[in-house]
Amino acid sequence: QVQLVESGGGLVQAGDSLRLSCAASGRTFSSYFMGWFRQAPGKEREFVATISWSGGSTYYADSVKGRFTISRDNAKNTVYLQMNSLKPADTAVYYCAAASRATPRQRDYDYWGQGTQVTVSS
Repeated sequence: QVQLVESGGGLVQAGDSLRLSCAASGRTFSSYFMGWFRQAPGKEREFVATISWSGGSTYYADSVKGRFTISRDNAKNTVYLQMNSLKPADTAVYYCAAASRATPRQRDYDYWGQGTQVTVSS
């Protein structure tokens, strides 16, 4: 069992940066692939990024590639999402999730956090 708690969201202006954190409970955190997803108002939740258990492999949605960076610190049971050059289109609730393999598919993730709101003003 893994419990996930996101933090770091807020209101920023276009072009600003934010770093989201996702703290996980459970001693098996390092065995999970971790992902970030987001859901904008009136839209379906979509994949943002994923990282392997070791942190050595990452994968991004085209919409965030080159601006967002996913990383993890297994000693701290935490995964991060560094978001740079934020755009109003990045406004959404951001969720972290844990899966047993690298995948952009939501249905493959076993555990989810409650989400943190990111709002980017123009």
